[in-house]
Amino acid sequence: MRKPFVAGNWKMNKTVAEARQLVAEMAPGLGSFQGVETVLCPPFPALVAVSAMLAGTGIGLGAQNMYWEESGAYTGEVSPAMVAELCGYVILGHSERRTYFGETDRGVNRKTVAALAHHLVPIVCVGETLAENAAGETAQVVTRQVREGLQGVDGAEASRLVIAYEPVWAIGTGKAATGQGANEVVRECIRKPLAELFGGSTAQAVRVLYGGSVTPANAAEFFGQPEIDGALVGGASLKPDFVKIVQAAVK
Repeated sequence: MRKPFVAGNWKMNKTVAEARQLVAEMAPGLGSFQGVETVLCPPFPALVAVSAMLAGTGIGLGAQNMYWEESGAYTGEVSPAMVAELCGYVILGHSERRTYFGETDRGVNRKTVAALAHHLVPIVCVGETLAENAAGETAQVVTRQVREGLQGVDGAEASRLVIAYEPVWAIGTGKAATGQGANEVVRECIRKPLAELFGGSTAQAVRVLYGGSVTPANAAEFFGQPEIDGALVGGASLKPDFVKIVQAAVK
């Protein structure tokens, strides 16, 4: 059985003071749940403050990005070692990073390998755009992102991966995919290439999340699917109602 996993991606929201306030509101509820892995991913400036507040709660902390190099003249970037000092998790390859900052499958691959080498759990995002979906290219795009994004990953480390299927057309739009449709993509376009890369048992051990307009109202539809193990939540993770989404994963 794969343990349910729910992560909140705060994106570029919340000052340090606002982050403290939100964690104070959510932590008691989130920390009370058994049988689910819960992770908060605030912006970089809030990581130290949130780390201190989550100590002893059982709630994990993740960064929203990182670079693959150990150190050097990379102004504005953050290394895996810097992230690992505070976090156990890191989001990689989010569609917004791909769209606005030109990230490629090759770059996501280098970051994923570096994250695993520093004992971080990479939450690797894949998903098709609206145009790709309309053109019937979902399988081609998602399968390619999985294969190229995970090339060279040590097979012994692969089971620690978390994959997030986030159809780009559903992120922040209020237009979530259906549970059945997302489940099919996960089964055919994520678990199958995982099996090709690492073998069937590892493919079944990797947790795969859904992301894209997840709310307390629709979370159970996705969590009830056999191939979906949780969610990477955006806007809804900025509200205390995020606790209800995690509760749905427990059920």
